[in-house]
Amino acid sequence: MLNITWEYIQKNSFSVEVFGLGYVGFPLAVRLASSGIKVRGIDINPKRIERLKNNELVDSEIHLKNEFIHCIENNNLELAASPEKSEKPKIGIISVHTPISDQITPSNKFVKEAIENFLSTSKSGDVIILESSVEGGTTEEMQKIVESNGFKVGKDFGFCFCPERIDPQNKKWHLENIPRIIYCSDDTSFKIAEKIYKNVNKAHLLRVDSPRIAEVVKSYENAFRLVNISLVNELAILCDKLEINVMDVIKAAATKPFGFMPFYPGAGAGGHCIPKDPRFLLDAAKKFDAEFSTIENALQINFEIPKYICNSIESKLEKLNLEKSVLVCGLTYKPDVEDMRDSPGFKLLNEFKKRSFKVSAYDPYFKKELLPKYLIENFLEELQFDIKTNLNDDSLANINCICIVQHHTKSKFRLMEIYEKSLVPFIYDCQNHLERNTESKTLLDSLGS
Repeated sequence: MLNITWEYIQKNSFSVEVFGLGYVGFPLAVRLASSGIKVRGIDINPKRIERLKNNELVDSEIHLKNEFIHCIENNNLELAASPEKSEKPKIGIISVHTPISDQITPSNKFVKEAIENFLSTSKSGDVIILESSVEGGTTEEMQKIVESNGFKVGKDFGFCFCPERIDPQNKKWHLENIPRIIYCSDDTSFKIAEKIYKNVNKAHLLRVDSPRIAEVVKSYENAFRLVNISLVNELAILCDKLEINVMDVIKAAATKPFGFMPFYPGAGAGGHCIPKDPRFLLDAAKKFDAEFSTIENALQINFEIPKYICNSIESKLEKLNLEKSVLVCGLTYKPDVEDMRDSPGFKLLNEFKKRSFKVSAYDPYFKKELLPKYLIENFLEELQFDIKTNLNDDSLANINCICIVQHHTKSKFRLMEIYEKSLVPFIYDCQNHLERNTESKTLLDSLGS
């Protein structure tokens, strides 16, 4: 049956259903639709579907607006809440969120729901491509679900795992040129995947033999980043104690032409991948009564960094005999993106509030409607901090410290102006980006300086 599907694919007589229209699924759906493929973009969030139908794109999507509108107008891209039946072969691409597993919500909850949703309208010859980052063994578990619906994976139904690789706002590496790894249940499914991804990254796919290899590769990639971010943050703490600048150390070490890659200090790793994916390796190790202490230690360091920064700021304000009032600047997990999932900025807000600081926050990308539900429940409703809409002089009244977590392009010149004009007594720069000015009366401190 898959051979028949391949014949349809070669004739471009097929459709694609993309489940999840977030930072991975949306650009993927637009890219495929732009290449002439009939795409149905599916998302269970009605507000997101409504927003997209109204051509209201967020900052990370805006560069695709003309392409997106063209795809809608020529009927190559349709937005919906559920899949539909089709006589032609369907390729279901799963790019939904996988949260950190807890006692209530397993990490594969939304993956399972999306696959079951696709199966409700699928038939022999269809193919699933899973892109979501998942725990080891999940792909095999999902294949069993397919077979429980009467299909035989690798015979009359294809299954692939091609974990997403994306770095928002990266100017060099983006959807079209990032190579991907892929596991496929059979050779025909691999040929089909190559045909699909030819329109995405020119089919630059490295096929691996086992779904578990692909799953561990994805987790290991982000574990590498977590461990090195935690390492450089510990180095920054040591440099504070040695009274040297960590940036001088990193700059000198980076002159080594081999065996070294520079990482830079900050308030901690956040976002949808780095704090989460390494846990999949840790959980897998625990299932076999093994240890993965490197990841465990890195996660703990990442957890402690906001506390260290708060300690430093609290201590400095006490020495300056200033009231404990702080403006946290930067609530997204990364510069120039609107994604606030697992952001260190919110962790700092929480820590400051515990210490009875007068807390406020500013981020040019802040929009309540874009916040994950847990942030609204745990922070906006319980923490009750003041959201500033700008950084004008009036908004800085009674602010004794600005804690810069992210240097967004939209606010970096204003922050430099605040420093140079000495508009606040104290600035703590978590990323060590502000250039020191001896004429400023504002005390400037940084992590590892």
